[in-house]
Amino acid sequence: MSTSPCFSSPPPPSFTKTKPSPMCSMSKDPVREWILSEGKASKITKISPVGGGCINFANRYDTDAASFFVKSNRSIGPSMFEAEALGLGAMYETGTIRVPKPYKVGPLPTGGSFVIMEFIEFGGSRGDQSVLGRKLAEMHKSGKSSKGYGFDVENTIGSTPQINTWSSDWIQFYGEHRLGYQLQLALDQYSDRTIFEKGQRLVENIAPLFENVVIEPCLLHGDLWSGNISSDKNGEPVILDPACYYGHSEAEFGMSWCAGFGGSFYNSYFEVIPKQPGFEKRRDLYMLYHYLNHYNLFGSGYRSSAMSIIDDYLAYLKA
Repeated sequence: MSTSPCFSSPPPPSFTKTKPSPMCSMSKDPVREWILSEGKASKITKISPVGGGCINFANRYDTDAASFFVKSNRSIGPSMFEAEALGLGAMYETGTIRVPKPYKVGPLPTGGSFVIMEFIEFGGSRGDQSVLGRKLAEMHKSGKSSKGYGFDVENTIGSTPQINTWSSDWIQFYGEHRLGYQLQLALDQYSDRTIFEKGQRLVENIAPLFENVVIEPCLLHGDLWSGNISSDKNGEPVILDPACYYGHSEAEFGMSWCAGFGGSFYNSYFEVIPKQPGFEKRRDLYMLYHYLNHYNLFGSGYRSSAMSIIDDYLAYLKA
């Protein structure tokens, strides 16, 4: 997935770094085989490299039937792309906000894997903020789970594993599988006992922040920053590169410091899903997960932001 340091002017999604595909020279190309059979194309007219980020190769396949977006990785098995496809499929099935429809995940004969999905022609902007807010809320309202909080597979937030073991208790899930996991990574990677011990103290004392709050397991994109938000050529918002799971709807705003959500976005969102008591008090708690992940991925430049949030909550909660 594509969590990245927050740029002042982020590159448009799917048009970042370009690498040529390793599949073009293969004698047995499962992507070509699928496109010319289940993809209902009789010929491939053009293959063009497009940005797939720093981890994957990416190509646009134009055919006489449709255009397809194909990501591949020569060193990672299908599990990463399967998790992405399951997330995209879950969001697509809500029929709310536009996402690329996933078609096929499979192994490459020379090692690695691929995913084929719908190619969406992006417009020149990220679309109308108020429409984005409304459609995102509609997705949260439509995408529910009877299994509780979590997801059917583990996935990644950036390149960090994201643990999605099902739980019936949101506070426990968020404390253990989100904050706790990141705090342990910081301890293991940087021997940062200060942030680990203070962070664990916070995890043990967050329950008062959720008093009088009704929490339902909603389908979340999970990594909603500006680089994962675009619009199609008609101006309709598009979200992509998810780190999906079922969680508290407010957790979706954890990357808001890197997403550029404005007042019209929140106004439209809360018209569909009303704001819960204490929303402002919980906002930084959900940002903390992503600040910790950025600390673990990109280094000490994000430590002070995470530490400041932890210290402020410990003081507020008198913990």
